[in-house]
Amino acid sequence: MAAARPGSPAPRRLPPSTLLLLAAVLLAASPPARALRFDLESGHTKCISDEIKVDSMAVGKYSVVAPDPSYPDAQLPESHRVSLRVTSPYGNSMHYSENVQSGHFAFTAVEAGDYLACFWAPDHKPPVTVTFEFDWKSGVTAKDWSNVAKKGKVDVNDGTRAEEARGYHQIYSRGNVLST
Repeated sequence: MAAARPGSPAPRRLPPSTLLLLAAVLLAASPPARALRFDLESGHTKCISDEIKVDSMAVGKYSVVAPDPSYPDAQLPESHRVSLRVTSPYGNSMHYSENVQSGHFAFTAVEAGDYLACFWAPDHKPPVTVTFEFDWKSGVTAKDWSNVAKKGKVDVNDGTRAEEARGYHQIYSRGNVLST
C-alpha cells in the first residue's frame, strides 16, 4: 500500500452502522430462494423437517416434475404421483394428501418444534424415480404466500431477518414406505 502524500487527507473508513445498513440492503435485495427439487424412488420415503415456533404460519406447495425436461407441460404418467403427510412435533397430522401430482398446505403452528413433511411414492415394478419440487416457508417468509392461505385473519410472527433466511435444517431419506 502506498504511503499518503503529505497534505492529503487520510483515507475515510465507513462507520460500522453504515456497513451494517449496506449489508442489510444487499440481503433484502437478494433474489428469493427457489423450491427444492428431490428425486424419490418408488416404494421409498423422503422426509424434510423444519423448526417452527408456536403461532407461526407455515405454507408449502409441491408438484411432480415431468420426467422428460423437453416436454415440461406433457401429461404425467400414472406412476408419477406422491403422497404427503405433514406432522407436528407431537405427531398430530397437519396435512395429508395421497396419490397426487401437486398440492399445497397452510397451517398455524400450535406446537413449537420440528414439523416433519414426509413424501412417499407407491411401489412400482420396475422401479421408477419421481422428481418433485417442494417449497416450504414458515414465520416471516410465509408472508409472501398470501395466495396459498385462505383470505381472512392470519397471524404471522414477526421475526428477525436471520430467522427468515434460515433454511431446512434436516433432510433425510428412508427405504421404507411410511405406514398410514
